[in-house]
Amino acid sequence: MEQITVIGCGFAALTAVRRLRKQAPHAQITLIAPRAELIYYPSLIWIPSGLRQGKDLRVPVQGYLDRLRVKFHAGRVTGLRDGGRVVVTDSGEVRNDGLLIASGGRFIKKLPGIEHSIAVCEGIEAAERIRDRLRELDGGTIALGFGGNPKEPSAMRGGPMFELLFGLDTQLRREGRRDRFRLVFFNPAPQPGKRLGERAVQGLLAEMQKRGIDTHLGHKPLAFEPGRVRTEGGEFDADLILFMPGMTGPDWLADAGLPQSEGGLVQADGHCKVPGTERVYVAGDSGSYPGPDWMPKQAHMADLQAVAAADNLLAELAGQPATARFKTELVCIVDSLDKGILVFRNEQRSLVFGCRLLHRVKRLFEWLYLRRYRNA
Repeated sequence: MEQITVIGCGFAALTAVRRLRKQAPHAQITLIAPRAELIYYPSLIWIPSGLRQGKDLRVPVQGYLDRLRVKFHAGRVTGLRDGGRVVVTDSGEVRNDGLLIASGGRFIKKLPGIEHSIAVCEGIEAAERIRDRLRELDGGTIALGFGGNPKEPSAMRGGPMFELLFGLDTQLRREGRRDRFRLVFFNPAPQPGKRLGERAVQGLLAEMQKRGIDTHLGHKPLAFEPGRVRTEGGEFDADLILFMPGMTGPDWLADAGLPQSEGGLVQADGHCKVPGTERVYVAGDSGSYPGPDWMPKQAHMADLQAVAAADNLLAELAGQPATARFKTELVCIVDSLDKGILVFRNEQRSLVFGCRLLHRVKRLFEWLYLRRYRNA
């Protein structure tokens, strides 16, 4: 009986175990993560306004794993041995016949003074810190921006920062405090968010102008200081700095013996297989995949990759060729608490439009996505 190990407990990992169980009802599946819980990252942007609380987005999944007959191993991965056949954790070793890595990436923290900023996608605690700082501030300047991995153009997460930017504007207006705050969006690119498509970029910049949001674009950040942002194009005061750094692979990759991309992620081919290995696959943010430079690091893309990776791993275990490929597709709703802008892009077409209904659509999708885990 095949022993399959999945590393992670996020979107890609849980989609992978669901697919594996459906396709291989008798396989022994083990999921490794520090805790048996899913954090619903797309809704972290709603914590500062109070629309969501931490408990709403922290979803226990032990019951779901039990229903799928998936064994949970609580531990942090520290490395791999024997070409991936052994996963080493701080709570013991787990052997496998096939491995699927879906542990997510990590943020690059090399910018001097980055400890003076908050990255909302670091988790619930980070989003709550933003909420609490906003409550403390009577007024001032809030700076928001995101960076990338210069060696891995796709390893960035800019969408949540646009949502946080527009959401803060809406929140402050609702609270009657907008006139006491200056919002500044900064980015090293002259046209930030270009991966969303040309129309989306122009729409986002127009929305900033409409809302009275200042921009500081085309200048690489040099450092953050208490109360100040320094860039190659000058510096400006900031009472609160919200910054999303670029991404790289998990820290345990250094001891994994796996091929890495130039940007430090797990190298993958078009079938999500790690080249030069046997029965080792990757899905989600921890991988580097062939495809267009706009390929997103987002939950939807992670789910698509997880299905392909699971199918191909099972095929290889059965002695068959791995033929499944994932669609390259960007789908997001840039939310602003009262409305949204839908951005869709694939290799054939792109679509951008906005309306008030899209805010409710995003909330409905969250409920539908989490229902399977909450009702387990």
